[in-house]
Amino acid sequence: MSKRLGIGVIGLGRLGSSYARYFTGRITGGTLVAVSDISESVAEPLATELGVGKCYRCYHDLITDKEVEAVVIVSPTSTHKQIVIEAVKEGKPIFCEKPLSILLAEANEMLGAVERTGVFFQMGFMRRFDKGYVEAKRKIEADVIGAPVVFKSSSRDPFRPSLEYLDPAHSGGLIVDCGIHDLDLARWFMGEIASVYSIGGTLAYPEMKTIGDIDNAITSLYFANGALGVVDQSRNGVYGYDIRTEILGTKGTLKIGYLRETPILVMTKDGVTHDTVPYFTERFEQAYISQLQDFVDNVRNDRRPSVTCADGVAALRVSAAATLSFKENRPVKIEDDKFL
Repeated sequence: MSKRLGIGVIGLGRLGSSYARYFTGRITGGTLVAVSDISESVAEPLATELGVGKCYRCYHDLITDKEVEAVVIVSPTSTHKQIVIEAVKEGKPIFCEKPLSILLAEANEMLGAVERTGVFFQMGFMRRFDKGYVEAKRKIEADVIGAPVVFKSSSRDPFRPSLEYLDPAHSGGLIVDCGIHDLDLARWFMGEIASVYSIGGTLAYPEMKTIGDIDNAITSLYFANGALGVVDQSRNGVYGYDIRTEILGTKGTLKIGYLRETPILVMTKDGVTHDTVPYFTERFEQAYISQLQDFVDNVRNDRRPSVTCADGVAALRVSAAATLSFKENRPVKIEDDKFL
């Protein structure tokens, strides 16, 4: 296929704006033809900057634009269901950022629509495209560390995002918004999760109590195959953006991630220091580009999505169970339907 895929990006926040820029020079086989955001003050300047002629306030107008051949959804999580359902009705390939939804019932409805129509749908879990995580997956499949028996993962933001962003009514809360990455990786590396138990609290930012969210959580995992895991999430990793995973196997261990951004140590009489990773845009920029490139390649070459809508539902199901576990202070089995 030689024709470039016409891309429409919905949602132009910090990540959506980056995605739009990636499609204007860093993704081969795809080209940005339209953008949409409810804020004209955001959408119009970006469209002008990128030389995109079509700028919509209403996402429906973008979806129905005949020049838009594939839809990339980077809007707030609470809006995903409605946008996905409309894009499915138009039969257009969809890329949707995580989480799939803040409600499991909505996610299941989205999955049903995708499966009934056969519309191409790829879920956005960029860590699966980070070169460290990709190589770890290869080594596990090559039996380099034997059978994985313990999974440990940390996700720590250097500061808290805005309260508007963090509001669980839009984000789903800490465990859904932040922890879903780690829980998706846990499934990817270790297999299905059987049960979870979470503890957490609002320990660093008391103002988060006003929106009903926590800033730190720890979730213990018990896998269907008997393996064990633990995930910690924090909004107050003040030293830098800290994303790391460790997988202990019967023959060895893998450690994924890094904290030093620039490969230099400063050594003086006062001590040895180095910088840290600033934020997610620096840490995972290439992974974001790789997953979007993969999306375009899969659509153009009629291949299956690398990360499916079902993967999005499964990760959300675990996140919902972990959130319920925290709220009710008890272990929750993933097959338990009480948190639906």
